[in-house]
Amino acid sequence: MANLAEGFERSHRRELLQDLAVAKASCGEVRSHLYVALDAGYLAREEFPSLRADTEEVSRIIAGLRSSLQTAGK
Repeated sequence: MANLAEGFERSHRRELLQDLAVAKASCGEVRSHLYVALDAGYLAREEFPSLRADTEEVSRIIAGLRSSLQTAGK
């Protein structure tokens, strides 16, 4: 969320697109941490699928927003 706010406040489409790319990459990073938490026993196996699905959905939403902004800027 902070990446999106930062990009939005800069008021330039190019910078917002860059921060959206960073936010999408951060979703992948969170997903990676979920696997580590699962393997280390900090996360119950029952909770993992839902949390992983949440990160995948957020990633898709960010990708869609980024694509929409790229298309609108052409």
